[in-house]
Amino acid sequence: MPDLTPDEAAHLAARAGLPLEAARHTNVAAVANHIHSVVSVLRDLDFGDTAPASTYQAEEDVRVAG
Repeated sequence: MPDLTPDEAAHLAARAGLPLEAARHTNVAAVANHIHSVVSVLRDLDFGDTAPASTYQAEEDVRVAG
């Protein structure tokens, strides 16, 4: 997937109801592209037989002051 351009970032932000000042278009596009590159790496991971998070129970850490 090609990188998001500053103009595309501005258009998508405006569509989402978040109009951006012109000075921010380049930075927002750069951050969006970075996030996309990180998420792409995560999508490539093979979790194999890893159980879904809903199967785990968090235990409360109880500490007694002494």
